[in-house]
Amino acid sequence: MPVIDISLVIAAPIERCFDLSRSIDLHLESMRHTNERAVGGVVSGLIGAGEAVTWEARHFGVTQRMTSRITAFESPAYFQDSMVRGPFAYFVHDHTFTSVAGGTRMRDHVRFASPLGLLGRIADRLLVTSHLRRLLEQRAEVIKQAAESPQPAN
Repeated sequence: MPVIDISLVIAAPIERCFDLSRSIDLHLESMRHTNERAVGGVVSGLIGAGEAVTWEARHFGVTQRMTSRITAFESPAYFQDSMVRGPFAYFVHDHTFTSVAGGTRMRDHVRFASPLGLLGRIADRLLVTSHLRRLLEQRAEVIKQAAESPQPAN
């Protein structure tokens, strides 16, 4: 099963980083290039424990929908979203926040698997893992910029 780990230090308090990571509005801003939309469940504001959101976006030339639910929640240190419906056979995203000197270490840990057995595993190696990594890195940079900005959080 493919795993993606991304970690960066943000010069902002842990609570701000945690909330920005839960912001539907900031997520949409970070994924603007995919024309992503929140089309069900929590569609704006902060998503919380037990809540779900359905995303619609275009990836690899195909419009797809994915519903994720917050399946673990320990403010302000950790939350997990898990796909309950969508294009993957399996998709779990752990978000971890740790106070460090000068700010917060934000870590994304994603485990996923594409459907279709061997064909899915080949697609994961050749396309999906690098695509998801880029999306996660872009999202992390948007969160970092927003958290370090003097502007109010989304």
